Amino acid sequence: MSDDREHDGQTFVRLPTDPDDRIHEDQPTRDEVLDWWDERFGIGRDYLADYTFWEKGRGKVWAFHADTESPVRVEGLGMSVLRTRGDHWKPTTNAVQRFGHRAERNVIDLTREQAEAFVAGEDQEVPWDGDWGYLIATHDIAGETEPLGVGLYLHGELRSQIPKGRRRDL
Repeated sequence: MSDDREHDGQTFVRLPTDPDDRIHEDQPTRDEVLDWWDERFGIGRDYLADYTFWEKGRGKVWAFHADTESPVRVEGLGMSVLRTRGDHWKPTTNAVQRFGHRAERNVIDLTREQAEAFVAGEDQEVPWDGDWGYLIATHDIAGETEPLGVGLYLHGELRSQIPKGRRRDL
């Protein structure tokens, strides 16, 4: 683990490629992030290959579809895509809405009524025979399957993870 760089929470630091270059013991590597998206949702490494991944604040991972020097002190760099603190990594709503159309697994397609409740931030009982944990909730809109956001599926219940400021009554 590298001790020569400070992680102050205000600076974007590129995720390391080598685990020995971590700033803190639980900092993910680029490969771990790419593997997670592939293993959890089937969003292949090749699709995300052109993105650089950055951490700003412990466990807050951002994707940038370009490159720049590291570290960089700016307010935003690309898009927040993943929270890696704790045992279970959580994708952001932005990431799921941006990348979720590529997902091949852990996707739950909702009926119109279920989708309305989901985007309103309501938890609901929904049958699902797949993995528990974070899912990509989708709904057909104008003949296309569109990712709505992140749901947490536990004990037969889909818990909407739509941020309060983005919830809508449809």
